[in-house]
Amino acid sequence: MAKLRIRDAAVFLGVSDDTVRRWVDAGLIAHEVDESRRKVIDGRALAEFAQNLANPMPDPSDVVRSARNRFVGLVTRVVSDQVMSQVELQCGPFRVVSLMSTEAVGELGLEPGVVAVAVVKATNVIVETPHQS
Repeated sequence: MAKLRIRDAAVFLGVSDDTVRRWVDAGLIAHEVDESRRKVIDGRALAEFAQNLANPMPDPSDVVRSARNRFVGLVTRVVSDQVMSQVELQCGPFRVVSLMSTEAVGELGLEPGVVAVAVVKATNVIVETPHQS
């Protein structure tokens, strides 16, 4: 199992190194000491902590769907021509880009500053990992 240094855990959690150190010292995140006497965090423990820490925006739509990947965010940019549009949303730290008809953009009232939900139903998702040396 991967062992992550405090600074790497902080990057994944979107917080400072000091915050992760405080959580470790408070016993909120389990840690070990590596051969260099540095505190490291087990990847599985960090993943569980990250899931518990996640606080997504509540979904404003009153719809039940089979798609589990729903990202609430703000529209940040709309680029349109007569037929197609590119709509960009900022969903927490993630940028989500959608291509749709310009007619749909108009019907949905999409423009910068509007709250929207990006729904992703993907049967083909590519997952990559960094090269392990």
